[in-house]
Amino acid sequence: AAAVNSVIYDVDGGKRAIMFNRFPNPFTGEASGIQRYVLKEGTHIKVPWIQDPKIFDIRTRPRAIPTVTGTRDLQMVNITLRLLSRPNIEKLPLIYQQLGLDYDERILPSIANEVLKSVVAQYDAEELLKKRESVSREVKEQLIQRAADFHIVLEDISITHLTFGKDFATAIEKKQVAQQDAERQRFVVAKAEQERKANVIKAEGEAEAAKLISKALKQGPALVDLRRLEAARDITATLSQAKNIVFIPSGGGGGGQSGGGTNMLLNLRD
Repeated sequence: AAAVNSVIYDVDGGKRAIMFNRFPNPFTGEASGIQRYVLKEGTHIKVPWIQDPKIFDIRTRPRAIPTVTGTRDLQMVNITLRLLSRPNIEKLPLIYQQLGLDYDERILPSIANEVLKSVVAQYDAEELLKKRESVSREVKEQLIQRAADFHIVLEDISITHLTFGKDFATAIEKKQVAQQDAERQRFVVAKAEQERKANVIKAEGEAEAAKLISKALKQGPALVDLRRLEAARDITATLSQAKNIVFIPSGGGGGGQSGGGTNMLLNLRD
């Protein structure tokens, strides 16, 4: 079993293998070093002591890369970038020769920080908030190009976290308070203007009413009598609803003739 295991090896699903020859292979004529072909999934044969297969995981893998950088107006911003990456399968021999199996650990953090710092430096802090989609698109385009130089394929790139320093957050809060105060002052001014217009209209109406009353008084006492009757009616209606007030109508005379009595309101106290 040990002899069999020494001449065969498995490449699992989602993986690929490349071959490293410690010495020139006398059976195939291959030179020493990394061979330029890629082995697919399955069971393969190797020459013991001469061939050493290197297994690559070619599945898409997520990675979160945090960084701190400065904006154009010198505000510090914390950004976290999420990447979905995989190696270029055809370039696996070159990737191993130049970078090794941990190619993503070596390359992705450095190029992500490089691109983020370059892009963010072109925007003010407020522009980063307003143009986040545009910033994300620009970062994605530049990162894809930089990763391709190292034979890495980026399937997806997104900004998942973006926060500013304490000073900027305080400045934003003060600005919002100032805007709210300005809106409140505009409301107060508008309200005062509406009240002023209402008072003008009311004064104009009272002046017009005074003119009409003066004109009516000059023509005769009818208006005064009418106002007196209206006042008496209101007073009577109010008193009649009180608990201690009793209304006593005038009594009629004998023989069906009405007497000359007067209606009375009595205030009965406890």
